[in-house]
Amino acid sequence: MYRFLLTPRWWGINVFILLAIPFCVFMGSWQLSRFEDRVQDHRDAGEQATAAKTQAPRPLARLLPVDKKTSGMQATATGRYGKQLLVPDRELDDKSGFYVLTMLRTDDGRALPVVRGWLPGDAGTTKAPAAPAGEVTVTGALQASESPGSNGVPAAGGFPAGQTGAISSASLVNLVPYKLYDAWITLAEADPGMKAVPATAPSDTGLDLKAFQNLGYTGEWFVFAGFVVFMWFRLMRREVEFAQDAELGLTEETPDPDPGPTPAPAEGEASREASREDSDTGSAKVSSSPTA
Repeated sequence: MYRFLLTPRWWGINVFILLAIPFCVFMGSWQLSRFEDRVQDHRDAGEQATAAKTQAPRPLARLLPVDKKTSGMQATATGRYGKQLLVPDRELDDKSGFYVLTMLRTDDGRALPVVRGWLPGDAGTTKAPAAPAGEVTVTGALQASESPGSNGVPAAGGFPAGQTGAISSASLVNLVPYKLYDAWITLAEADPGMKAVPATAPSDTGLDLKAFQNLGYTGEWFVFAGFVVFMWFRLMRREVEFAQDAELGLTEETPDPDPGPTPAPAEGEASREASREDSDTGSAKVSSSPTA
């Protein structure tokens, strides 16, 4: 009854099933591992942020370039404050305000963007405190350059003079006359009159939409694997049911829609047909004659 499984048609179906199931399982397992990696990164980022608050500050040069391991660590730098900019549309404690961003010119000729604090209100009307004069040593959490459109950073441009939308060397290169570090720090203790801006976690280390997309894709791939098995079983059952109906004579024969021309009768059959037609004609004549 199951010999049909060895036919060329079913060989193709079976090979497809044997390839599709492991592929779906592999893809589902890979998406699950991606979700688990993001969960672990989220835990590591939280532990790192907690540890960074108790670790001794390190010189800036030892922590560059910024990566997932060094982001959030306490760094120190020495220099003189230079040009100051405001970063509008930043929230703190559910209030709208702006960052006060000042360039710290170091001895190596480059400038480090320093967020000295946060102020509530509109960056265009609220006056920010001036930066301290002379040489200063700052301590704060090291941060990677921001990307417009992510982590609450506005993507729109066209800011007034003296303002910037993102804290990054790419955004500041045309606004300040210094070479810049590809990093910035937020002071652990804000300057007088301002609130300290807390450090943010590195990108791609939180349970964001991408993480839950990986979890959703995991379920989809395992559902696909189950669907493939179901369809194979359903096709096999239909084939078995058709074979059983054929054995019991329950399969309806489909009439030939075009039987073709009727074959001409043989010579003997033709003579017998002619005699039969003559006798039928004679009988019809007798029956049609008037009775006496």
